Amino acid sequence: MRILPFDYSVRNLGRSPKRLILTVLAGALVVGLVIVAAAFVRGMEQSLVVATDRSNVILLAAGSEESLERSQIPSGTAGLVAGGIGGIKSRLGVSYVSPEVHVALFARPEENAQAEWRTMLRGVTQEALLVYPRVRIVEGRMPVPGKDEIMVGSLAAEMMAVPQERLNVGSSLWFANRSWRIVGRFGARGTVMDAEVWVPLTDLQIATKRDTLSCVVVKLGDAEFGDIDLFTKQRLDLALTATPEAEYYASVMKFYRPVQAMVWITALLVALAGLLGGFNTMFAAFAARIREFGMLQSLGYSRPAIMLSLVQESLLASAAGTLVASLLALIAINGQAVRFSMGVFELVVDHRVLIFGALAGLLIGLVGVVPPAWRCLRLPIPEALKAA
Repeated sequence: MRILPFDYSVRNLGRSPKRLILTVLAGALVVGLVIVAAAFVRGMEQSLVVATDRSNVILLAAGSEESLERSQIPSGTAGLVAGGIGGIKSRLGVSYVSPEVHVALFARPEENAQAEWRTMLRGVTQEALLVYPRVRIVEGRMPVPGKDEIMVGSLAAEMMAVPQERLNVGSSLWFANRSWRIVGRFGARGTVMDAEVWVPLTDLQIATKRDTLSCVVVKLGDAEFGDIDLFTKQRLDLALTATPEAEYYASVMKFYRPVQAMVWITALLVALAGLLGGFNTMFAAFAARIREFGMLQSLGYSRPAIMLSLVQESLLASAAGTLVASLLALIAINGQAVRFSMGVFELVVDHRVLIFGALAGLLIGLVGVVPPAWRCLRLPIPEALKAA
């Protein structure tokens, strides 16, 4: 089979600059939407699953395995766990055991303000920094118990939908009937903690009139998960259940599967609409070249050879659109914050997302050109040569 030269396809792209620009932009729009959907799913997965520590085990109330906020366990659980389980990681006599309280409240800029901001609060002790190595204090310091001080995450402003300047160190928030001064800011990139406000554990318990914990997080050293699980089964009076941190957030991830499916379905529907519009555009473009196709066939080029040339044109245009969409995604959406019920996560445009976008562009380039090209090439050579 005689094949048309590759530069013939390249030159044909420049025959109609306006059509080329529209084709590239249409491809960029469809691929860009697919990249946004993939970045959404990837960002949520990294926040809830990838960024978890597989050596951490969460102890929470039996029957509350799906929600830390609903869990309530005795306040002395952390001490019992540290003293009753051997092999928990420790340093200089300090066990990596973090008692915590998780609660969602509405915060205000001041007592009588009308504005209310949904806030995820985590009551912690100093040991939390040992259990969560991803947490880094980037400004200020940890809050001191008894002084109504708090520390905010890097994405807490996005969670509250307020300007970042509103949560600068030195400013204050009003919640739980008192004013709290921000003394530090921390980062925990890629985790749900990045959108939280950390409060000294005892202060949060007093402010919320609560004498229980939500959970105790333990970092394993020489111990195994079975040792923690055995402890919960022996201490039936505590009514505890042990769950690896990775498994807990994986179960939370299942809850958001419908949201991810909705995002993918929306992206696919819009992509399908763009593909159907591309069919019409390609058919109009190829219909004006029917005489050219007839001439090429009379010169000895077969229909499959002409089809291959048209596919090359389409792939070049879709590749340009994919490149444009990828560059815009890296510049405009990578790292953008998205709020959801558990906090905030960032859209992630990594190599996997870009590869997925490239495959989508390849599919658009192939599928979008074959039906209209085949329809235009079906005419007999005499009729094609006489086409207007």
